[in-house]
Amino acid sequence: MARADRGVCQAARRVGKVFSLSSGDGRPSGAGGYGCSQKPMQRAWIISCGTELTLGHLADTNAAWLAERLTECGLHIARLATVPDEAAELRAVLLEAAADCDVLVMTGGLGPTDDDMTRAALADVVGQPLDLDAASLERIRVFFTLRNRDMPDRNRIQAMIPRSGRAIPNGCGTAPGIAIQLGRARCYALPGVPFEMKAMFNDAVAPELRALGGREVLLARHLHCLGRGESDIATEIRDILMPGRNPAVGTRADVGIISLRILAAAPTRAAGEKMLDADEHEIRARLGPIVFGRDEETLGSVTGELLRAASATLGTAESCTGGLIGALLTDVPGSSRYYAGGVVAYANEVKQRLLGVSDELLAEHGAVSAPVATAMASSARTALGTDYALSVTGIAGPDGGTVEKPVGLVYIGLATPAGVNAYEQRFGPDVPRGVIRTRAARTAVDLLRRELLAIGVAVGLPV
Repeated sequence: MARADRGVCQAARRVGKVFSLSSGDGRPSGAGGYGCSQKPMQRAWIISCGTELTLGHLADTNAAWLAERLTECGLHIARLATVPDEAAELRAVLLEAAADCDVLVMTGGLGPTDDDMTRAALADVVGQPLDLDAASLERIRVFFTLRNRDMPDRNRIQAMIPRSGRAIPNGCGTAPGIAIQLGRARCYALPGVPFEMKAMFNDAVAPELRALGGREVLLARHLHCLGRGESDIATEIRDILMPGRNPAVGTRADVGIISLRILAAAPTRAAGEKMLDADEHEIRARLGPIVFGRDEETLGSVTGELLRAASATLGTAESCTGGLIGALLTDVPGSSRYYAGGVVAYANEVKQRLLGVSDELLAEHGAVSAPVATAMASSARTALGTDYALSVTGIAGPDGGTVEKPVGLVYIGLATPAGVNAYEQRFGPDVPRGVIRTRAARTAVDLLRRELLAIGVAVGLPV
């Protein structure tokens, strides 16, 4: 490749996003500007159906998830479209997609009610009738039978598929998906319910898209960090975040958790995995223990695995977080092996009656204090008979703060076989209540994770 061409390729790259050079007909070429291959990438559209989306009553998380998955399949995301439950609007966007893209993934509009228009719109655009798919109808009947319910006649419409299409089985709900050729587009219509859509895409759609072959593969990996801010992390790995790299690395923040997305373009999956491994190794070497997980690993699952490996148990005592720590831990299947339970001691009377926090301690230091957090953790460990215990007490706001104890002040107690300490955190004051509570819960679990790793505490100093 000539030097000028290399410069254009580098200019086309953007960290964390897929941009690409364009050929004369407007279609992208290269791997989104990563590999700058001369072979055009296939264009993908994502269409989300639902008036609840266009009115803003519901956030479209499906499109964001699908964009990542389709990019990993080596597709150029040409357009994201959101349309209301209106036949004319849906028909118009489908006709446009049929003429413009190679792969179309739709979500929503496959339910049994009159405002679910996807199957009828697809049949209209291809000029075919809807035929009953017997296998899909039987799956729907079994779905209701397993729940000891009769299938409503209305659900029969969900087994209707355009004549040239085929059903995509739904193992989680009643609505099968539809695969059909729509003009030049290979179209996949999936339900709007996120967990149904994700399972069907992973099981049925992704394997077909990967099997198309003939393109660079784009592989993604995510590393999750907690304990340092986004700007601090960016400074530490500044060269890795530079535009023009392959793999391309970008950051995303979510209430204290910073995720690093590594996106590698390679001729084969094996080559891409090797590139991801190398970047992951370098990032972990630089950032150290703030990297707590990879891809689908969560703070709860990683900490739970450490507890399980140590044959240790945990109890919790929560005030301002109101059970969020327990929820974070029990989101993980099998958490009963190490999580004994918790006390949500929101009122002072409950702190006194169930956790034995004394009147004198509350009067002298206040409910939001290091001594009370220490007492809560120690009492929870004793009462629940666990090896470890976490406690949280704080001011989540928006009211209740003072100059001495502002909104966002939180104390986390950690009781271990060796003793008990409390750690002060300040998450406010100009931070929403929900953010303070979520950050407090996540920080508490990360505090335990660090203790179990015996790597010392970086999220705060004992007070």
